[in-house]
Amino acid sequence: MKSPALLLLLAVGTVATAHAAASDYTVLQRYPLGGSGGWDYLTIDPVSHHLLIARNDRVMVVDTRDGKLAGEISGMQHIHGIALVQKSRHGYVSDGTTNSVHVIDLDTLKTLRDIPVDGKGPDGILFDPASGHMLTMNGHSGNASVIDTASDKAIADIALPGKPEFAVSDGHGHVFVNIEDKSELARIDTGTNKVDAVWKLAPCDSPSGLAIDVKSRRLFSVCDNKLMAVTDADNGHQVATVAIGDGPDAARFDPATRLVYSSNHDGTLTIVHEDDADHYSVVANVPTQAGARTMALDQATHRVWLVTAAPAPRHAPVKDFTALVVGSH
Repeated sequence: MKSPALLLLLAVGTVATAHAAASDYTVLQRYPLGGSGGWDYLTIDPVSHHLLIARNDRVMVVDTRDGKLAGEISGMQHIHGIALVQKSRHGYVSDGTTNSVHVIDLDTLKTLRDIPVDGKGPDGILFDPASGHMLTMNGHSGNASVIDTASDKAIADIALPGKPEFAVSDGHGHVFVNIEDKSELARIDTGTNKVDAVWKLAPCDSPSGLAIDVKSRRLFSVCDNKLMAVTDADNGHQVATVAIGDGPDAARFDPATRLVYSSNHDGTLTIVHEDDADHYSVVANVPTQAGARTMALDQATHRVWLVTAAPAPRHAPVKDFTALVVGSH
């Protein structure tokens, strides 16, 4: 058996190595993509090496191997999120204007069908593998719509305690969702399609992005007041808060490196190391570009993809839309 002193030394060494690796992170590539329209969530399809960008009225598809545009899937109105079902090779795209979900073929990059939902303003969307259901977080009606991916039909609506933002699944029958206007975290039982717990996130204000470490059972909510709140996924206890950049909109966790990422509107990517389940340390605030607030994590390369455009007045046309790749040298 290793002595406590040796275990402590190993732990310190692991954290130091993580700090050194993350401190080397920088913007490795910038890929000009152009095109009109705003953007929202990003999703990576690891099978086809595609970055899927919710680009207002279409899905923009970028090859992650060379940064080139691989295609676009049009015929949408105001899309927000994209979730994948690898078994069927289908993607599900939430459309907040039509109150529907567009089903796309991930290989042919074609739209297959549209699924109407009763919820208003579907925004965040995720697949829950335990139930085989797709859930949309409906910002204008304060609920979640449930789609059976076997039949591609909406089968239920789940009342939520406020305006939902991003959501994640633990893969074992629970979905967790940030409640933006109440600064809360709600837990959904996907077997009963009901909320079975609601937890306060104070001092977090207006949580948006959410990530999960399934192994340590920790949830990471990024908040408007420059904080990341870390919550125990089993009992709702807040175990830590961590300082992050201004204006976060997405969070990701890399289980291989135990790094948590927050992409911030102020042009930084905050990188936090999970030292252990209850202790976290900021290892870098990587300069990116103003407006790069949403991201996707490529777990194969451990690189983060972000998108942004040139600074412009509100409602002005988007110019110089660009993808950025952040990683270690």
